[in-house]
Amino acid sequence: MPPAHPFDFDAWSEDAGDDKLHEECGVFGVTGVTDAANFVALGLHALQHRGQEAGGIVSYDPASGFNSARRFGYVRDNFTKQSLMETLPGALAIGHVRYSTAGSKGATQIRDVQPFFGEFSMGGAAIAHNGNITNADALRRELIERGSIFQSSSDSECIIHLMARSLQRKVPERMMDALRRVEGAFSVVAMTRTKLIGVRDPLGVRPLVIGRIGDEGWVLSSETCALDIIGADYLRDVEPGEMVVIEDGELKSLHPFVPAKPRFCIFEHVYFSRPDSIIGGRSVYETRRQIGVELAREAPVDADLVCPVPDSGTPAAIGFAHESGIPYGMGIIRNQYMGRTFIEPTEQIRNMGVRLKLNVNRALIEGKRVILVDDSVVRGTTSRKIKEMILDAGAAEVHFRIASPPTAWPCFYGVDTPQREKLLAATMSEEEMREHLAVDSLKFISLDGLYRAVGEVKGRDASCPQYCDACFSGDYPVAPTDMLEKGFQLKAAE
Repeated sequence: MPPAHPFDFDAWSEDAGDDKLHEECGVFGVTGVTDAANFVALGLHALQHRGQEAGGIVSYDPASGFNSARRFGYVRDNFTKQSLMETLPGALAIGHVRYSTAGSKGATQIRDVQPFFGEFSMGGAAIAHNGNITNADALRRELIERGSIFQSSSDSECIIHLMARSLQRKVPERMMDALRRVEGAFSVVAMTRTKLIGVRDPLGVRPLVIGRIGDEGWVLSSETCALDIIGADYLRDVEPGEMVVIEDGELKSLHPFVPAKPRFCIFEHVYFSRPDSIIGGRSVYETRRQIGVELAREAPVDADLVCPVPDSGTPAAIGFAHESGIPYGMGIIRNQYMGRTFIEPTEQIRNMGVRLKLNVNRALIEGKRVILVDDSVVRGTTSRKIKEMILDAGAAEVHFRIASPPTAWPCFYGVDTPQREKLLAATMSEEEMREHLAVDSLKFISLDGLYRAVGEVKGRDASCPQYCDACFSGDYPVAPTDMLEKGFQLKAAE
């Protein structure tokens, strides 16, 4: 079922004290292999970190047509059952794992779970979308006024309705028409009876890669780590603004949008992507290790131990320790089997929430001046609890080093972000945050330092940033139309 319990740390829950931003979803598609849905299930399992709320698969078989299955919960708990997978035959399939940003966040209905399917005059098509449509409210109002009947609360359903209203004769052309009306971020994997289609928005905010299985099979995936699990070879990224159409073993590349300078999401490097993935030819693990190196150069501190906040802080902590010469140690151990609890969530038990997930290695920590390396501080609730655990274990000092700049602005491009006033960095200076967390020191990597870590030697180009870094800078590459209508204030021009 959808996470709602205060001990479900994969949910965004104030009671749980989970302080992480969450990716909205992951997409995966396969064609040209026997029982494609089985490959999709494996791919979605590798992308589970991008969405734990629900998952869905649509397949096509000439004998039975389109078949679909949508389930709440983890891929391993649903799409590993032979009885279910036998209902998804065919050599062509796509899938989606969801963590809601738009729609009924935290109270998802099964009708909100992708892929979405539409039956058109020239045949059916299914789509799975990673990202967020920033003009979805305006599009939905227009479509409803013109007679469209929506089945879900998801912004992604707008694409299906826009496709239905297109006058083009073929599905790829209808999809082009639809996506030209859409603002925001989208990496889409879609399918017809014969085609596997992949599209990225002109800015390329969200990732999408192409892989090959043997001589006949093709794969589209949010990340390269999902290619590895099925033995596929990474071919290349889908380019920003590109549509690829795969049919009869051949790939056709189209560029249906007005060209734009790419603004890939820099937080994919910091946190979202798995460390064993490759982004733009660069190892995510190596980038995160290099962030730690930059942090050590920018914010050195005299201490005895460098300790990651697992698991996302680990590569940066390794880099920090190597550059600083301070020993690295696993001062915090993560419970890999933490799940739902049967304990009644009283206030006392709720306050123990972080301890269910993390435990301090007291023998290593006691008496030490400890540098804690984490990927981000969003609201600060978890950071404070971890600091208290470290001090309770006998640490002499606690210093936080954060492997991203202060998160001061919400994301509208496919990331689950709190309202701006709930972001610690939106209302406090770095020194005020240090006092709030009650630590001996607190330092974030600079925006230029982050850019250097991802390979931009000269740092950030303020006149034309190389990445989307709106959550740090407030510089939104696409106007968040729906949010502006609701009163959201953009950053004042400097």
